[in-house]
Amino acid sequence: MVTETPNLFDHADTAVEKAKPVDPLMPDRHPQHDLFICDVADAVLKDMMAHMEHPFYSLSKKPEVNIRRYEHNGNWIEITPSVKGLATIYDKDILIYCISQIMAKLKYGEEVSPRVRINSRDLLVFTNRGTAGKDYAALVEAIDRLAGTRISTNIQTGDEEQYDTFGLIDTASIRRKHGLDGRLLWCEVKLSDWVFNAIRSHEVLTLHRDYFRLRKPVERRVYEIARKHCGSQDNWKIGLSNLLKKTGSQSPLKRFREMIRDLAAYDHLPDYSVTFDPDSDMVTFLNRGTMHQLVEDQSWRGHLDAEAYHDARLVAPGWDVRMIEYAWREWLGENEIEPKHPAKHFIKFCKSWYEKRGPA
Repeated sequence: MVTETPNLFDHADTAVEKAKPVDPLMPDRHPQHDLFICDVADAVLKDMMAHMEHPFYSLSKKPEVNIRRYEHNGNWIEITPSVKGLATIYDKDILIYCISQIMAKLKYGEEVSPRVRINSRDLLVFTNRGTAGKDYAALVEAIDRLAGTRISTNIQTGDEEQYDTFGLIDTASIRRKHGLDGRLLWCEVKLSDWVFNAIRSHEVLTLHRDYFRLRKPVERRVYEIARKHCGSQDNWKIGLSNLLKKTGSQSPLKRFREMIRDLAAYDHLPDYSVTFDPDSDMVTFLNRGTMHQLVEDQSWRGHLDAEAYHDARLVAPGWDVRMIEYAWREWLGENEIEPKHPAKHFIKFCKSWYEKRGPA
């Protein structure tokens, strides 16, 4: 018996659910190629707030209308929802779709714009969802939540502090067919400068296409955290309570522990196998090698000369440029980039690295 597939944007923190599906993954309704997509939250926060992952999106079944605020090393960020609630992790599928389309154009040298036309059915297929009337209606609600969610943050540089506020999408237009069915034809969204600039800077991550098959919102969130922190490493460990905090889940620790146990027992998380030690409450993510192989296949394998390393040390004083080079090569592989001028590209990467992180 197949468990009913949840609505496209019906957001539920299902870590508290007791019933377990026969198959922990939803069926692959629309087989497609691997996705090249961007995690918008990671695009800014991975450098501004080192070693922290903040939950931008709600995992709750009920609309979240409270302001979220996070602080770290003098930096802070606030996420303010509209009266319709905070954007959910399922609403984020719309951004993933838009960013994937833009990245595909960039890859082939085509012109891009923050305005993205969305074919509604293509989006539903892309995100492994049904195409019933309720799914189209949920799409409109999701766009409203994305447009209403606002982000404010400070950026400290030396003795100056900059305050910025922005949204996820700036505007949206929706076209619906007249008639009894009122079928949604297409919609167009204008991504915020914050999102669009992150895309143009290739601040992206490659996610496994089974991300859209994960049934529970909290499992999607756990995968995102593992994808960022474990990356292509062999393994990564984190305490259960800390992982719960990073997910943004409102579930009590006891219920969250049950969810992690199930995740480890079913072993269905894409790219990473999960083990849980109940005695120490430690969660370990083991790299399956799927993402590492993709990066290795796409990585630039050329060599840099001594002058490049010399110039890199000048723009990133105090840092181990060989370590930065490893991060650079991994970044090139993940983003399918083959630099035309590798030395200049690497030096620019080192300069940006230093500007965002400061002295080692």
